[in-house]
Amino acid sequence: MAVYFDHNATTPLHEKVLEAMLPYMGSVCGNPSSLHRFGRLQRQAVEQAREQVAVLMGARTSQVIFTSGGTEANNLILKGLSTDPDVQRIAVSVIEHMSLLEPAAATTCDVDYIAVNEQGLVTPELLKQAIQKDTALVSVMAANNETGAIQDIEKLAETARETGAWFHSDASQIAGKQAFSFEQTGMHAMTLSSHKLYGPMGAGALIIDQQLPMHSLLQGGSQEKSLRAGTENVPAIVGFGMAAELAAQELVERVDHVSVLRDVLEKELMKFDVVKVFSQQVKRLPNTLQFGVQGFDGETLLMELDRRGFAVSSGSACTSGKTEPSHVLKAMAVPNELAVSAIRISLGRANTMAEVERFIEAMQQILGIKSSVVMQAASL
Repeated sequence: MAVYFDHNATTPLHEKVLEAMLPYMGSVCGNPSSLHRFGRLQRQAVEQAREQVAVLMGARTSQVIFTSGGTEANNLILKGLSTDPDVQRIAVSVIEHMSLLEPAAATTCDVDYIAVNEQGLVTPELLKQAIQKDTALVSVMAANNETGAIQDIEKLAETARETGAWFHSDASQIAGKQAFSFEQTGMHAMTLSSHKLYGPMGAGALIIDQQLPMHSLLQGGSQEKSLRAGTENVPAIVGFGMAAELAAQELVERVDHVSVLRDVLEKELMKFDVVKVFSQQVKRLPNTLQFGVQGFDGETLLMELDRRGFAVSSGSACTSGKTEPSHVLKAMAVPNELAVSAIRISLGRANTMAEVERFIEAMQQILGIKSSVVMQAASL
């Protein structure tokens, strides 16, 4: 049976999320901007989802702006602010997702890149080095999608505030995996993605402080406080809301479950002399483990694991026929020969200890290790 270990890429739709969405995909019809009864039912569903997302992320309902996903939310904060004449310089961390790095580079603003240390963290000192007198916006992701390293967003947001800069964080990976609050961290904007927390694809959100001088990317409608024109994707938004509610209800259980699996997996992998775990010395997402294997290529490892029934991600990307290391690992000063061997495992609520054991056995076979590894699997 195939084993899915790629939950940071996307998560399977929660069965209760699908149940909540189904009526809005057929029997419940109407445009949420319409004033009649059918429209009001749709509007009510959207507003309920807005509240569910706000509760999960420690925000006010009025601060939640629905988008088509995390990519649009990242574009909205960067391009929506850069049209303001007072916003001429921004600073973004070098380990951001491409959905933030590319639109940052495409703005008319001057862009400064914030370095990370060898564990993949942005420290307040590194942030101060990147901030200029005219820096208007700072963006640092809450948790890295590759290494799982969790940033001290509260301190970084405080550092940005002290200089008078707005602070944004892409929280797509941390939402639903770790307790995290928009209000408590003191940030001004936060990106979310539904399909990272067992919700549907095609829905996301930008949570914003209403003081931000935001401008819409799309014209032609006043939806989402005139920041996102276009009829709302009600089924996806309803699913996003339910996914957020379930994440809040099940957070402790989910964290405990994947933490046990991840820790056992890491312990057993570390028994292989050729394995190096990245960001091992810092706090990481409880479900995430990225490692390199000396002397191997990540794409080759990925295909060998896929052949044995395991879906994982490689830390390298193939560009113009040439394998290049992940920009995240390069920023962490990981040697190229190790960086190109990177594999990311991201666990989910349905994974089991038996699957972890099978994975270790598969790695033994791939690495040519004949001796069996005795696992002391913790009881779930």
